[in-house]
This record gives sequence, structure tokens and C-alpha cells, in this order.
Amino acid sequence: MDTRTKILSRGGLHGVLEEHRRAGQRIVFANGAFDLLHAGHVRYLRAARAEGDLLVVAIYSDAKARELKGEGRPILTERARATLVAALAAVDYVIIVDDADMRSLLREFQPEVHACGADRAAHEPADAELAALLGIRVAFVGNGQDHSASELVARVRRGNND
Repeated sequence: MDTRTKILSRGGLHGVLEEHRRAGQRIVFANGAFDLLHAGHVRYLRAARAEGDLLVVAIYSDAKARELKGEGRPILTERARATLVAALAAVDYVIIVDDADMRSLLREFQPEVHACGADRAAHEPADAELAALLGIRVAFVGNGQDHSASELVARVRRGNND
């Protein structure tokens, strides 16, 4: 599949999701920077997809990823990150967003499930209260924080690749 057909604008996503809803499919949303895609990301997205029939991944824009991760990040551009994530079999659609706060996306698209990384289970995500009000189930998925793009970048910069 051509990954370009999986990367949509917000407007384009609305139309596509409406078709899937008419078919009775359960929509799952996941989000993140996905800078330097690693095994933890793949497991997270695979587990998120298992929570429903369709997985939409919101990828942070370059400006938002830089704000969250610091100077020199992201390593890959938003378009490159979107292409890599879209190439994963577990992912149905990708959008690029300027906001790391999922509340606006949950309000706008109202998926059935909001998939959060297992590492967030220790503290209540800020969007969990809104999700509950909207009838969106929050699922903590993946295997916890045993992989980190930030750690990977630091190791590469140190020249330590083990």
C-alpha cells in the first residue's frame, strides 16, 4: 500500500472515519512524536490496533516535537515520521497535529478508544476525564517504557550503540 494514502489532513480524516463508522467499525486513536521509530513504538501501535477495528495515529508536528523533546529534535521531519508510522501494518491512518494535548482530537473525532502507552498508567492522563465524559475508553497498551527515542539519540551522540 502507498503510505501517502494513509496520511490525511484533519478534514480528510473526518470523511474517511464517517465511512468506517457506517460500517460499524470501532476507531482507536494513539499519539506521539515517533522520532526514531523503535521496537517500543511498534509494540505500542500493534497493541493499540488490537483495541479496535481501525487505528489512527496523531503524530506531533516538528514544532511541537521540538517543544516537547528539546533542541535538536526531532531528528526526522514530521513527513518522514508520518511515512514511517503509516508503513506499519497496524496503522490505518496518520494525521500530523500541532498539539500534544489529545483533548481537542478526542472532542473532534470521538473515537471509541484512546490508546495510551503503558508507561502513562502510573499517572492519570490529562485527557482521561474528558474521555470518560465522551464515552471514550482509555486503554493502556504496550510494554511500558523500556525503550526511548531520547535515550537512543543520547547513545548515538555518545557513540555508544550497544
